[in-house]
Amino acid sequence: MTATSNSRARRTFRHALANTLVASVVNSTVWFAVTFWVYLETRSVFATGVISGIFLGLTALSGVWFGSLVDHHRKRSAMLGSSAASFALYAAALAVHLAVAPETFRDPTSPVLWVFVVLLMAGVIVGNIRGIAMSTVVTLLVPEPERDRANGMVGTVTGVAFLVTSVISGLLIGLSGMLAVLLVALTLTAAVIAHLATLSIREVRPVRTEGAAHRADLRGTVALVAAVPGLLALIAFTTMNNFLGGILMALADPYGLSLVSVEVWGLLFGVLSTGFIIGGLLIGKKGLGANPVRTLLLANLVLWGVCSVFAVRSSIVLLAVGFFLYLCVVPYAEASEQTVLQKVVPFERQGRVFGFAQSVEQAASPLTAFLISPIAQFVFVPFMTTGAGAELLGPWFGVGPERGLALLFTIAGILGLVLTLVAFASRSYRRLSRHYLDTPAAEPVAQPVAELAAA
Repeated sequence: MTATSNSRARRTFRHALANTLVASVVNSTVWFAVTFWVYLETRSVFATGVISGIFLGLTALSGVWFGSLVDHHRKRSAMLGSSAASFALYAAALAVHLAVAPETFRDPTSPVLWVFVVLLMAGVIVGNIRGIAMSTVVTLLVPEPERDRANGMVGTVTGVAFLVTSVISGLLIGLSGMLAVLLVALTLTAAVIAHLATLSIREVRPVRTEGAAHRADLRGTVALVAAVPGLLALIAFTTMNNFLGGILMALADPYGLSLVSVEVWGLLFGVLSTGFIIGGLLIGKKGLGANPVRTLLLANLVLWGVCSVFAVRSSIVLLAVGFFLYLCVVPYAEASEQTVLQKVVPFERQGRVFGFAQSVEQAASPLTAFLISPIAQFVFVPFMTTGAGAELLGPWFGVGPERGLALLFTIAGILGLVLTLVAFASRSYRRLSRHYLDTPAAEPVAQPVAELAAA
């Protein structure tokens, strides 16, 4: 690329990133808000669990198909299609919301309620296309030596979206329920579409075969992943990490609320969430080092080391420091995996591989969260309250329901450390590291959109 082309590509990347930030905030806000709203309307914990199950199922089933759409269409077109589909689904949900009486939504067995929920969750899930496309846009617009820093910027956007979402979703529901959420979502999604339509992305010609755009090609994707030395092991490792990480996702709020009031915990968690932003900014400034595979494992050593100690005492200070460090390091793990995939996977197949990884890895945490809650409630809490654990561990670990949750955190941390040390010693780690370092960067040859249109 010439200096002018580089400058134009960076500017386009920043615009695409900002566009993705707004879209992510909208979709995450809808997801958080519908969960809050359904619980407030129905007072049914089971109903909120079903929403998590819908998210888990749709995410697991759609990833490879979404990736195939990204691979067989221009990236801007895939992102536009994603936002257009979200807009249509949110508009349909608004029509349902306005057409029925409010009391209809207070019955957790109401078919209308679940039609409404499924429309909204489908609108959120189809937004995953943007995430997959954005990972390939990094490959398309950013030279290989700078991609780790670009992935750090993507991580920063994720952190900002999470922080903003956690604040505005509750405010919108508190002000006027789902009506305000839907109106804001439709307005901002329309703005996202209008802005993205003005961007001109220099894209490679998508590789198409007859009917390929409609085929998920799971078998071919798995074969491609398996053909890269150590890559399948990397995805399996990240999946196991997410499986253990689901324990934190499920139990962080109950544990925090056992130490402080809900007001203090909500404010504190908002502050701690800035750790994700700080981690992404540090990557954007310093990068990930010469071997992102090694950086990924080192990050996990820190993550699981923190997890194993931040709950050894019932201390909100220890919890706050531990969570902040944890959230600062998470972007390193995520950006490292993205950077590895962008180099070792051919550009024309990256969408499917990113989608496959998304399906497998993102499903792990919600699955654990779904399974661990009853285990914590009926096994670990009694064990550390009146059971053998209270007598055996209580003198130095503490006694009570929150110590049962703390014991789960510590066990998860130790298991994560063992898993990471095993990965460090594995042949797969050495093979993938060597393959990453020896593989020349596959730079897509960009063509102006006008040339593509004429082709």
